[in-house]
Amino acid sequence: MQLLIPLDDSLFPAKTVAYSGTAGSTGTWDAGVQALLVWTTSDAYVTIGNGVTATTSSTPIPANVPIPFSVPQGTGGPWRVSAIQVSSSGTLYAKPISGN
Repeated sequence: MQLLIPLDDSLFPAKTVAYSGTAGSTGTWDAGVQALLVWTTSDAYVTIGNGVTATTSSTPIPANVPIPFSVPQGTGGPWRVSAIQVSSSGTLYAKPISGN
C-alpha cells in the first residue's frame, strides 16, 4: 500500500471552495506538485490543471470519499481544482500530496 504524504502546509496549503450548478474553483498552487488528494461533500464533477473550470463532462467523484489524483504538468504555471455539482451543492477540499 502506497502512503500519501501531505506536502508542506506553508508552500502547499489545503484549499476549499463551494460549488453548485455553477463551478467553483480553488485558488492556485505553484507548479511542481505531482499528486493531489480531493474530496467533496456531495457527488461532483472535478477537473485539475492550469486555469480549468469543471463541467458535467469532467471526472465524476462520489461524496465524502478522498480520491488521489495525478496533477497534469500543463504549462508549468499555477494550477487549480474546480468542481460542479451532480445534483446538489457542496464544498470541495483539496490538499497537495506526495505519491512517493
